[in-house]
Amino acid sequence: MPLAPDRRSADWRDVPSRTDPLVGRLSETIGGPIGRHAVVGRTRFFTPMRVILMLAIVFLALGWFSKAACIQQAPVGTEGALGLDWGGSRQYVAMCYSDTVPLYGAERLDQGAFPYKKWWDEEKPDGSTQRRYMEYPVISGLYQYASMTVAKAWHAASFLPGALQVALYFNVVALGLALAWLVTIWATAILAGRRVWDSALAACSPLVAVHAFTNFDPLATGFAAGGLLAWSRKRPVLAGVLLGLGGAAKLYPLLFLGPLLVLCLRSGKMREWFQTALAAAAAWLAVNLPILVLFPRGWAEFFRLNSERGADPDSIYNVISSFTGWSGFDGQLLPGEPPSILNAVSLLLFVLVCVGVGYVAATAPVRPRVAQLCFLLVAGFLLTNKVWSPQYSLWLIPLAVLAFPHTRILLAWMTVDALVWVPRMYYYLGESNKGLPEQWFTATVLLRDAAVVVICVLILRQIYRPGTDLVRFGFIDDPVGGVLDQAKDDPPKWLPQFLKPKAAASATEPSGDGLRLGDDGRSTPVG
Repeated sequence: MPLAPDRRSADWRDVPSRTDPLVGRLSETIGGPIGRHAVVGRTRFFTPMRVILMLAIVFLALGWFSKAACIQQAPVGTEGALGLDWGGSRQYVAMCYSDTVPLYGAERLDQGAFPYKKWWDEEKPDGSTQRRYMEYPVISGLYQYASMTVAKAWHAASFLPGALQVALYFNVVALGLALAWLVTIWATAILAGRRVWDSALAACSPLVAVHAFTNFDPLATGFAAGGLLAWSRKRPVLAGVLLGLGGAAKLYPLLFLGPLLVLCLRSGKMREWFQTALAAAAAWLAVNLPILVLFPRGWAEFFRLNSERGADPDSIYNVISSFTGWSGFDGQLLPGEPPSILNAVSLLLFVLVCVGVGYVAATAPVRPRVAQLCFLLVAGFLLTNKVWSPQYSLWLIPLAVLAFPHTRILLAWMTVDALVWVPRMYYYLGESNKGLPEQWFTATVLLRDAAVVVICVLILRQIYRPGTDLVRFGFIDDPVGGVLDQAKDDPPKWLPQFLKPKAAASATEPSGDGLRLGDDGRSTPVG
């Protein structure tokens, strides 16, 4: 047949079946890599975005099925009353545990109570009682309340399929979290630009199948990815609003303001940073201030619990204690006594991480990309923090594929991280109940931490050897950069010399992708 008159092709788009050995081998199952003369980017229906979102839905479905065993009902109450079938420690044996299920009763949502207003007395180990409130940041708490309202309305409607309220509640929560994760993938795919297929790894991450519905973290990832997308589109106020709302769901999206600050200072774009920071503060206050004014003790519960809790099982401090018998920085604490030294040490270590990331951002010969620094900072926060709940790893997925799109390395880390869930569940089961010793669990945590550290080291290497960066290509400097993309270095004169960009000996050598790094730190195509 004659060729079509319009043969335009998106040849600038990265095609993983050609460029990635692992994807190339996997593509053999569906016919092999794309042909050398194939026209790219002309598919009408199965566009990359639609395919990636469909893949995300498949893995979200796997995530729902991985939790489904924990919402099965059975006659477990008096006179055969139906209840959750958690007999025989099903939540650990079936590895289906999700915080959303026990929190329905623990946070008094089953009573229809408004979070932060409702309180209850909880008995301490020493026999005393402690007044308790909703323990989540405001958006996460209000999301739980809204989901409970929908679940109760569903339960009251006789024409709808019936189930236990807690099961209905879980399904309502899961639907909203799935939509939030799809927003995360959608924004990540747009941010990936010419490497749009990198976001398929985020959509198909093993961590999604395990932790998409473990807690409420997809809410924060959706806001965080949306904030980065708005920044990349040079809309700093919208970026700030989304990051502020994300900070009201989980605090980590507000960490992005740190890398943006240093990069904007280096590029002379402080006006945009101030717009973003002020918008983030305004959005965060707009959500938090009403709850703070009306229910101050309930609002402060999140901060109180975080200051009083000890080292989380997944933290590096507990790993050290597990293998050495170390009693911790604070030794034996009385019930309710905060681990003051541990709090100070974890804060100090994170401050050092911030200083290190800031130094790299300010002095690297070529300005680092936003996603690279955000990954380093969030990973540093998790590694040094006293709490690394397993679902927190979802925070790193979009940042990882944008910062370091090496499929085999990222897939290895995600697989190890997801598999930590298995010994964790069987450690919680208890040795007396045929569970695993603590060291089996903490050893896998150590492997997970080591994998994250390796990725951080490789990103640092990539920053100081920008010719190895797969994202920089031709005229593409930083797809997430927004006003920073292609910007010249223009640090303020008052900045000390040791905090200014260092000259690169090979700054004008072309990279393997036809990229030349000029003296101003921008990338320009060769030839």
